[in-house]
Amino acid sequence: MSLKERDKKHLWHPLTQHKIHPEALPIARAKGALLFDENDKEYIDGIASWYTVMYGHCNEYILDKVQQQMQKLDQIVFAGFTHEPAIKLSEELIKILPNNQEKIFFSDNGSTANEVGIKMALQYHFNKGEKRDTIIAFIDGFHGDTFGAMSASGLSVYNGPFEDFFINVKRIPTPNQENIDEVLKQLQDIITTNEVAAFIYEPLVQGANAMHMFEAVYLDQILKICRQNKIVTIADEVMTGFGKTGKTFASDHISAKPDIISMSKSLTAGFVPMAVTSCTQEIYDAFLDDSIGKAFFHAHTYSANPIACSVALAGIELLQSEEMQNNIRRIITSHKEFNTTIKDHPKVKATRQMGVIFAMELHIEMDRYGKKRYEIFNHFMSQGIFLRPLGNTVYILAPYVITKTQLDKVYGAIIDLLDFV
Repeated sequence: MSLKERDKKHLWHPLTQHKIHPEALPIARAKGALLFDENDKEYIDGIASWYTVMYGHCNEYILDKVQQQMQKLDQIVFAGFTHEPAIKLSEELIKILPNNQEKIFFSDNGSTANEVGIKMALQYHFNKGEKRDTIIAFIDGFHGDTFGAMSASGLSVYNGPFEDFFINVKRIPTPNQENIDEVLKQLQDIITTNEVAAFIYEPLVQGANAMHMFEAVYLDQILKICRQNKIVTIADEVMTGFGKTGKTFASDHISAKPDIISMSKSLTAGFVPMAVTSCTQEIYDAFLDDSIGKAFFHAHTYSANPIACSVALAGIELLQSEEMQNNIRRIITSHKEFNTTIKDHPKVKATRQMGVIFAMELHIEMDRYGKKRYEIFNHFMSQGIFLRPLGNTVYILAPYVITKTQLDKVYGAIIDLLDFV
């Protein structure tokens, strides 16, 4: 029985309507920016497997660090115990995070990192004797699939059946030059009429919202109003973190720094699941009390897994290396040059770029998961390119190790697409 047939027997894949798309492509191995199927056909991983393997698949340096750690300590409960990989990782993260961050809390994935951040914000006010029950979030933002994270997310394609069970969330548009005054007015109205605990946002790039981008100067105004009203700010850096926007974190582009930051995905370089929620000393101090009830009672079995911590440490070293920084600069320049060749094409509605993230919006109407989307996906796969369109937006977010030849092949497939559509 083939792998495809064995897969169909028991497996339920995410974001998949199995009645329409019953088969999944088996991938047998991966290296660098390449994926290989069971027939050894290669595909360029143009989205770094959902923005995780930024230093390349099966990176030798990380593999070596993982093997060393596996021989020392595999897993230990993080309640009442600690270990050097977690301690070292906290030290290295604090060095590269915005300078107001002081404490590190471990969890399992991007959704739970945001769940932790939301719970921290709600309990922060509760512990101070204030009942604040409202979260502010952007329209069409996405923060994950657990209930708090879903509540804050605005993409109904993911949330529809569950919306009656959500926490109280008020939404504002992402700001731009034309709407900033109206957005600030809406924000003030929400603050006036609700007990607002937190504002959660994807800084500068909304990943699931087709890589929608907005400017730091306008987000900065929102964050400053939140601070004036003692609203906890939560930066969802799950997608944007670790170099993708041209700085280590997207929050580095913004003057006002968040109280809480969530991170995952490329934190562990695609090797193992892990997430971190960082916060300021002020947030942490609100949980210190003689009453056990004011402690933060949130835990994951694999919190601060030593192997995952060793992977994250190796990833931070690679990110800061001269080679990786040169790669990032090369990709940024290549995207800018490619943009000049396609931005005026009649099939191109708009293009946008921040750091290594490049997005092209097609001048066609199509559903996010409709037939045309899969035709575009299959067009790329037939050329050995793994790109995953978000509605009518095609984006590139490739591993930093992608070669010029590989990146040019991705560009070529996009140019071919413009004739195809």
